[in-house]
Amino acid sequence: MKIEIENVLPAEIEKRSFEIITEELKQMEICIPEEHAAIVKRCIHTSADFEYAKNLMFSEGAVEKALEAIRNGASIITDTQMGKAGINKKKLARYGGQVYCFMSDEDVALTAKENGTTRAVASMEKACALDEKLIFAIGNAPTALIHLYEMIRGGRIRPELVIGVPVGFVNVVQSKELILSQEEVPYIVARGRKGGSNIAACICNALLYMLP
Repeated sequence: MKIEIENVLPAEIEKRSFEIITEELKQMEICIPEEHAAIVKRCIHTSADFEYAKNLMFSEGAVEKALEAIRNGASIITDTQMGKAGINKKKLARYGGQVYCFMSDEDVALTAKENGTTRAVASMEKACALDEKLIFAIGNAPTALIHLYEMIRGGRIRPELVIGVPVGFVNVVQSKELILSQEEVPYIVARGRKGGSNIAACICNALLYMLP
């Protein structure tokens, strides 16, 4: 069996990958709105999973509202250190924002223990106290997404954007459907069980790379 290897320079690998993604989406006759294409394609690039072309849900104007928030200095809250590590912090800092993850903080662990909740819930509470424009990128903990929904509906917080892409089986689908059910804040949600910290980070990066 002869296996043909493409001769692609290292600097051209990402460009070639996106060309292949675009070609295969066209073959699959999947039409993605122009304003969503960069995000959807980066999720596919990160995961090699074309289902993101169908399961990523965007509220009306979510992308433009998110870009405007970043331009105005919004910071990003993640629910994992992995998600934080994957976000382009230098690019975000150009606009005055930074990336937070409170999951490893001692006060968050103590609050979770005292209140009998998860660290994810306690970290959302800590984020709620920040006096900043905030984008939430949740890729792991459905409890974080559920509590965020409750704070939004209770009028305690109004994020600039909620990226809801936790992965797994327990309360994952339900947590995403809660975010999809509300109309108070913009969202980008991966419907179903798929997602992850890498997907949360790549959505943030896709937004950042859309800016100059």
